[in-house]
Amino acid sequence: MKTITEQNPPLESVMAQELEKSSIKHLESILQLEGSQPKLVGVDGQEIPIPESVYQILHQAVHALALGKVISVVIQDRELTTQKAADILKVSRPYLIKLLDQGEIPCIRVGTHRRVRFDDLMKYKQERDIKRRKCLQELIEITEAAGLYDYEE
Repeated sequence: MKTITEQNPPLESVMAQELEKSSIKHLESILQLEGSQPKLVGVDGQEIPIPESVYQILHQAVHALALGKVISVVIQDRELTTQKAADILKVSRPYLIKLLDQGEIPCIRVGTHRRVRFDDLMKYKQERDIKRRKCLQELIEITEAAGLYDYEE
């Protein structure tokens, strides 16, 4: 059993090896079964139920590996600095500050510094992504209606 220690830091990213692909596909199909309670089985046969939060991470990681994607796990604090929050949203720090000042994302003041709760940031990101997809779909529909979508020179 591997343990993560100071001498053995976690890998930055993981990608499935060619020999693992069939096992990963099989694991993915097992994780997709409805109503099943996944468990870990220890070497002594003891069954340990996997908590829902761990199951969600495992399911997402296995699904991405099955698609041939590279996986990175990023551990976040519950409260983020403005720079970390901006990095997660892939925006500049000044733009994030503007969003905070406009009340688009709630923030906490710690002295003169702002902190952003991870949950608030993820809620904003999800809402932003939904709006973007909706606008993109509307643009596609307008382009198709105008006959420009299939335009070729």
